[in-house]
Amino acid sequence: MTALDTARHALLFERRRLDERELAALAGLSAEATGALAELAHEVRLAWCGDTVEVEGILSAKTGGCPEDCHFCAQSARFATPVAPIPFLEPGDVIAAARETAKLGASEFCLVYAIRGPDAHTLERILALVPEIQREGLQVAVSAGILTREQAQRFAAGGVHRYNHNLETARSFFREIVSSHSWEERWDTCLHVKEAGMELCCGVLLGMGESDAQRLELLGQLRALAPCEVPVNFLNPRPGTPLAGRPLVPAREALRWIALFRLGLPDTILRYAGGREITLGELQEVGMRAGINALIIGNYLTTLGRAPGEDLAMLERLRMPIGALSRAL
Repeated sequence: MTALDTARHALLFERRRLDERELAALAGLSAEATGALAELAHEVRLAWCGDTVEVEGILSAKTGGCPEDCHFCAQSARFATPVAPIPFLEPGDVIAAARETAKLGASEFCLVYAIRGPDAHTLERILALVPEIQREGLQVAVSAGILTREQAQRFAAGGVHRYNHNLETARSFFREIVSSHSWEERWDTCLHVKEAGMELCCGVLLGMGESDAQRLELLGQLRALAPCEVPVNFLNPRPGTPLAGRPLVPAREALRWIALFRLGLPDTILRYAGGREITLGELQEVGMRAGINALIIGNYLTTLGRAPGEDLAMLERLRMPIGALSRAL
């Protein structure tokens, strides 16, 4: 049997996850196999997750001035970028943004803070917003950097549904991208989130110069971590950052890796996130049929997304209903 036949039989008939050898065989297929990979990934998404698409809005509740040196990020205080620091948004502005997000049919609203990690005052400030956002009919997600075990427990007790903390890239490549904190600190935060009982959202950023082998390594690390959700970001090079000159990931390559992440993570929420508009362009619908079952709607943190109406119209054309999702057990 071919690698595709083996994967199809394992995922759809044996109903089991692929092993490392089987995933490596899929990753080694030629570019001409991208369409077949995407078709299989869509079948697997429907079989393991259903046809529902989860829509999420995100809000940069504290922008810029971050002390970390993530080479892809325009919010780092270490780089001369066009992003001006903006202090914490007022609660009324946050609630207004949540209300508008709910009107779009979203079920999740993520508060994002450009900080290394929350101090006691920031943690309480975030927790005070949680019941207000919940009253708008939304689940609350938070992205506020590195956490201790105790901080994760406080967020969980305060009603935070999901916590976002991205690995971004493989352990072997991480030092090429970040030096101000370690990959292990990110990993430990992810474990604290899971231990506290929150759903873990742990994303990737493809196109920073990593090899295919390192993407496969990252996929293996995510499989070990077993997050509820994996946002798939593609590098949108930001002026003033060390990665400003990186080329975009070619569209067919992006589709190939979307499919591979679905095949390696069959029951995970796989979310379209930053960079999809410029990387995939008119092929975004194709990506929705290559394993994606969630998306961020509207703008991102420092870059514009496409108009929400375009995404909603896309889902309607694809006959994909909108609703809340949780990782299948």
